[in-house]
Amino acid sequence: MIDVTPIDINGNTFLSISVQLPKTNLLVVTSDKGYIMCGALDVSLLNEKLKDRKVIAGRATGVKTIEQLLEAPLESVTYEAEALGIYKGMIGKEAMLKMI
Repeated sequence: MIDVTPIDINGNTFLSISVQLPKTNLLVVTSDKGYIMCGALDVSLLNEKLKDRKVIAGRATGVKTIEQLLEAPLESVTYEAEALGIYKGMIGKEAMLKMI
């Protein structure tokens, strides 16, 4: 099952996407500028092989719901996210507010 839902963070609308897969869930919260995602996100790939795309993204691990993703500290972030002031350890919803 795929669930796509608008969510509000401090008066700003973002899109949450949850994909139920066998034995796991794929979780994403996105804006027009960037996104945060569950552990399925490969930040190293984005930073190294896809560097020219300048992807703004962060990854949180050990989350099972969108709510947990928004409250979890980011385990890793892309170089482009760092350039916006998003850093490892920042809470997901705080990172999203920097992506508006």
